[in-house]
Amino acid sequence: MDSAQSLILRELKQLGLSHLVYPGAVHSRFEHSLGVYWLAGEAVHTIKAHQGSEINIERNDIKTVKLAGLLHDVGHGPFSHLFEREFLPRVLNGSKWSHEYMAAKMIDFIVDAYHIEIDAAILKKVKQEMVLASSKNASQKTVSEKHFLYDIVANGRNGIDVDKFDYIVRASRACGLGCNFQFQRLMETMRVMGDEICYRAKDYLTIHKLFATRADLHRTVYTHAKVKAIDVMVVDALTLANGELSISASIQEPAKFWQLDDSILRQIETSDKQELKKVRDLILRIRRRDLYQFCNEFSIPKDKQEHFKDITPQDIVCSQKNGGTTLKEDDVAVSIVKIDLTRGRSNPLESIKFFQDYESDYKFTIRDERISHLLPAFYQDMIVRVYCKKPELVGAVSEAFEYYQLKTYGMKAQVHDTPEKKKLRK
Repeated sequence: MDSAQSLILRELKQLGLSHLVYPGAVHSRFEHSLGVYWLAGEAVHTIKAHQGSEINIERNDIKTVKLAGLLHDVGHGPFSHLFEREFLPRVLNGSKWSHEYMAAKMIDFIVDAYHIEIDAAILKKVKQEMVLASSKNASQKTVSEKHFLYDIVANGRNGIDVDKFDYIVRASRACGLGCNFQFQRLMETMRVMGDEICYRAKDYLTIHKLFATRADLHRTVYTHAKVKAIDVMVVDALTLANGELSISASIQEPAKFWQLDDSILRQIETSDKQELKKVRDLILRIRRRDLYQFCNEFSIPKDKQEHFKDITPQDIVCSQKNGGTTLKEDDVAVSIVKIDLTRGRSNPLESIKFFQDYESDYKFTIRDERISHLLPAFYQDMIVRVYCKKPELVGAVSEAFEYYQLKTYGMKAQVHDTPEKKKLRK
C-alpha cells in the first residue's frame, strides 16, 4: 500500500462529487480499502475460530481474502462510478470497461514495478476469483472448493459482503445520516454450510436493513438531485476535455491510468490552453453553484420498467409545442436513476440461505411474507430526471417534459409542477 499507484486511492473520493452537497463526504477510497481489508480479515478469522475443525482454512486463504479486500478498488477512475458508467460510455460507444478489469491489471503492474515477491497462486486467486469475478461482465465463477471465501469481499451470490459493511457505515457517518444496520451481528453469527455463508433465520430483518440502508443512501446521497446535476456537468466537462487531454486513452495502460484522479478538474482550471476555455467555464459554473437547473422528475411505472427504453434529450426536445421557445438537444440533460436492493427488480433475500440454530445442518430460504407484511412488494425504482443547462429555459424544458409524459403515458407522471419561481429565472 506504500506504492505510488496504491496511494493514488487517497486522491479518489469514495463518494465522488457528493461532497459538494454533503461537505462531510470527503473520505477516500484509501480509507475504505483499509476498512475492507480489516473486515475481510475479521470475517475469515471468525469463520476459522467457529468452524476450524470442519473447514480447512489455511494461512494462504486468509492472506488471499485480506489482499482482495485491500486491492479491490485500485482500478477506480475519478469521481467514483461516474467515470466508467457515464463518461466512458459517452466517449467510447458501447464501452464495457470496468474498474475491476483495471484493478487486475493494476495489481500486476504494482507487483512488477516494485518487484514484490508474492505467491503466484495467491495473486491469481485475488485477481481472477475475487476482483474480476465481481464485475458485471465477468464469466461464471469456476471455483471448485472453498467458494465461500470468494464471497467475503464481493459477494455475487447474494450481495452480503464486507465491502458493503464498510461503505454503508462510513458513508452514513460522513453524511450525518443515521445507520441502524449492525453488521457486527451478522459477522459474529454467520456460518458456512455446504460451501456457502449462511445466516441465522432470526437475522432476516437485520439483512433487510443492510439492503434498505444501501438503497436509502443511493436515494438520499449518491443520486441526490443536486449531486446528479453536478455529475452531469462534470461528464460534460470531461467529454469536452477528452479530445485535448486524451483522458479515455489512459484506460488500457496502468502506467498512464494511475496518474488519473479527482484532481483532473483542478488541472483543467489552472491550464492556460485556449482549447480548454469552454471546459474551464463549465467548471467555474460548478464552483459558483451555477448548476444545471433541475426541472422535474417522475418515477417509471412498475409495469413499464422491464421494457423501459432510455429517454434522451432528443425525446424531450421533440415533445415541445410549436410557437414557443425553440429548444436544442444541448439545452437539455436527462438523468436516469435506478435504485434497488442490489438485484434489480428481484428480491435479494430470496438468494440468501438461513439456518435455524447451530445444532442444525439444514439451510433454507425464507419468503418475506413469513417474516413481515410490512416489507416491500417491489424492489426497484427507476426515476427520470430532466435538467436545463440554461436558467432562462427552465420553463420551456419543463413544459416539453410534461408533454413528453402526456404523449408517453397519457398523463403527467410527475408528482407536482415545476415551481413558477424557477421558470421565471433569467
